[in-house]
Amino acid sequence: MEDRPARVDVDGPELLAKGFRPYERYRLVLHHADGTSDRQVRDIVRGGRVVGVLGYDPERDLVVLIRQFRLSAHLAGGKGDLIEIVAGMVEKGEDPEAAARRECMEEAGVAPRALVPMLAFTPTPGVTDEMAQLYLGILDASGLPERAGSAAETETTRPFAVPVDEALAAIGAGRCINGFLILALQWLALNRARLPELIAAAERG
Repeated sequence: MEDRPARVDVDGPELLAKGFRPYERYRLVLHHADGTSDRQVRDIVRGGRVVGVLGYDPERDLVVLIRQFRLSAHLAGGKGDLIEIVAGMVEKGEDPEAAARRECMEEAGVAPRALVPMLAFTPTPGVTDEMAQLYLGILDASGLPERAGSAAETETTRPFAVPVDEALAAIGAGRCINGFLILALQWLALNRARLPELIAAAERG
């Protein structure tokens, strides 16, 4: 089982709107294996590459998370004060690992001493071309500030640390809805026994 390239002819983009991210329209012809084809019109938000970092303190077995207001979550379900992992856009010409370290400093106030690649995924491929790469950020949770975030982005985050088992119980009980958070913690649960070797390899570089 594996994703694969599609046989498709794409015409575009037509810029529909330009806000925080461009909103574009494409016209395409999708060719099927049986020789038939479909003509489609699709509108997407150009999200580009993003990174997410689940902070982890191996000495204390704590994960480092943040609280941040999200208007979309507020409109969708009335709970806009979300628990999340550190995440953000990869700037043009920036290496994903460099972006992960920068975002960790901006949103959590601490720098990871090593990054363990976790997984890559498309959060909502029916809406955006955003491609996310998640990392486990190995860090010291003892120096977390009460407040962080990028002033240039009018961003306020509140970093905090909790035991891994407490975080896993929260997503198991459905108390947190952020997809990046859920995927990162599920990866951590699946790979918990391998963490010492993964961390050692990342710290060796």
